[in-house]
Amino acid sequence: MPTRRAILPLLILLLASFAFPQSHHADKGENATEGAVLSVIATRGDNRKDQIKVADLDLYENGVEQKIKNFVIDPSPSRIVILVDNSQTLQTTVDKMRDAAMQFAYEIYDGDQIFTLAYDEKPEIIEEWTDDPKKMEAAFATFRKKGNPNLYDSIDLTIDQVIQPLMPGTRKTALVVISDGLDRGSKVPYDKVLNELLGRDVVVYSLQLPDRTGGSYRRDQPKAKEVMADLADKTGGQVFDFNDAQNAAKTICDELRNNRYLLSYQPLNVSSYDARRLLLVAANGINVRIKAAQPPNVKN
Repeated sequence: MPTRRAILPLLILLLASFAFPQSHHADKGENATEGAVLSVIATRGDNRKDQIKVADLDLYENGVEQKIKNFVIDPSPSRIVILVDNSQTLQTTVDKMRDAAMQFAYEIYDGDQIFTLAYDEKPEIIEEWTDDPKKMEAAFATFRKKGNPNLYDSIDLTIDQVIQPLMPGTRKTALVVISDGLDRGSKVPYDKVLNELLGRDVVVYSLQLPDRTGGSYRRDQPKAKEVMADLADKTGGQVFDFNDAQNAAKTICDELRNNRYLLSYQPLNVSSYDARRLLLVAANGINVRIKAAQPPNVKN
């Protein structure tokens, strides 16, 4: 019978599985010297098939134009982490949550892998890295509805213990959050979670469920629906309606495989101790999405 496992013991296993001796702090120092690399989603809206080139793009950090060194398609396989809200008062059924998550098993490309977690007060492992729909289907039988949603704490643990061990060798990482965006009781603040995602260049895709609070004001916290939109917008992702999960899964998997690029540049005239707003301008007929900013002291 499939079982749910707490995420904390996973750290030792994951670190043993990936031979990356450098610490995260060492990565920052090295990349500060070598330059910066951004993940970009780029598509043509004019039905042209010719390659998008450096000459088609202009990049700015805090309003200062940067010199783009290279812009190439990223053909590497994707590592997609699915984080599913399993809290008690979520406005859907367990069966519908299971069906939504399963859509990704049907849409991934050869070489792609999915890691699935579910959370209430804490995240638990549903299924580790796999491309096997049968394993995922069996594991998703453990979805449930219980407790309160500690969304920010769950994302924070997911970054540290599932996504971070993949780096620096894996750049094409995506986090799919299936939730209404409500957080109740997390110790980690939202801004820290967002900066961690930006620092690791992780794109977030949101499958938006109906807001169980009805959009009510929450003191010192963003509204639930705003959280889902903000996570996606500031990391270069997209928001989809939960009821459109099949289209969401296909769109996400397609663009990660076919429209994901790597843009390299050497930051000019900017401080590495302040957040740097990013703006990528493309020629007519080209649509681009990137994260909103480079966080302090982060170059990659």
